[in-house]
Amino acid sequence: MPGDPHDPRDGETPAPGGPHKRRPRYRGTHPRRFAERYKEQDPATYPEMEAHVRAQGRTPAGSHVPILVAEVLEALAPESGDVAADLTLGYGGHARTLLARLGPTGRLLAVDHDEPTLHATRARLEAEGLATPTSFHAVHYGALADVLAREGLDGCDVVLADLGLSSMQIDDPARGFSYRHEGPLDMRMDRRRSRDAAACLAAISETDLAAALKENADEPDAALLARAIVAARALTPIKTTSRLAEVVLTVKGWTLPRWKAHVRANPRETHPAARTFQALRILVNDEMAGLERLLRGLPWCLRPGGRVAVLSFHSGETRRVERAFREGFEAGFYEAVADEEVRATAAEVGRNPRAASARLRWARRARP
Repeated sequence: MPGDPHDPRDGETPAPGGPHKRRPRYRGTHPRRFAERYKEQDPATYPEMEAHVRAQGRTPAGSHVPILVAEVLEALAPESGDVAADLTLGYGGHARTLLARLGPTGRLLAVDHDEPTLHATRARLEAEGLATPTSFHAVHYGALADVLAREGLDGCDVVLADLGLSSMQIDDPARGFSYRHEGPLDMRMDRRRSRDAAACLAAISETDLAAALKENADEPDAALLARAIVAARALTPIKTTSRLAEVVLTVKGWTLPRWKAHVRANPRETHPAARTFQALRILVNDEMAGLERLLRGLPWCLRPGGRVAVLSFHSGETRRVERAFREGFEAGFYEAVADEEVRATAAEVGRNPRAASARLRWARRARP
């Protein structure tokens, strides 16, 4: 946009009482780094940029596209006046659809243990003036029972848990979740945790690392990767995303230039380090223990006839959800559960490739 005072490629940003200061230029004709894509991160100021990016089938930097929205609403069937809990608030995509159904007499418990994300989404929702009373809780989704006690509620009519990593977390290099972006090897969803991914990787044994790669990501080369990572850290601590990705690429038989050339020709190809990063993220955030806590307590957090829907993204999560719902049904806690998982349509995957691995399962609390 010629003459745009905020554009880092041209013009100068005026400084009150001082000379103009030129923004740093970015390489090429389009911004690639997260910090350079400031227009995508500010849809209120640049709505045309958000529309442009979404038309390309991409997610604007710093935002997130909710997955299986229609299917989630069908499973949960939220009604006016219901008490609902969105246990993974994220960017607020699912929350907005729930709020529209709850009406002014309903109530939403918005939960997310990623505190900066929770605060940012709270500001957006409040600015939009949504009518339904909403309370915000910076805790892990496994603490739903504690949230209900704090709010003085006997249970929920609707509960949603989207276990996937949000696009905001993936896209921000400072969070260290992605092999695509250079950054510190952090991966903490809750930044109050003392141990990040680099510290975890520095201390874990080869045996435990191989087990985590297998259990948390179904990594076929778990033993080889664990051995290579332990050998690499003995030479130099692995503290960045690029260093970990480099070790994995080597084990998988790739050099970085060869992989870049390959992925240019095959843009939908999964990165060889994807499973390793997933396994380490789950380990750092103790995600399986948190999920088990949620699933154990769910029947006592739902009112009679209450509905729960869980979106899972890999086999470790999916197995636990399926087993908990099945056992809850057999024990009489649930009067109905999903016969099979619900997956995104081809059309949705085309618009949002991150929906491809989503699996939706639901259950309904038994009535007296």
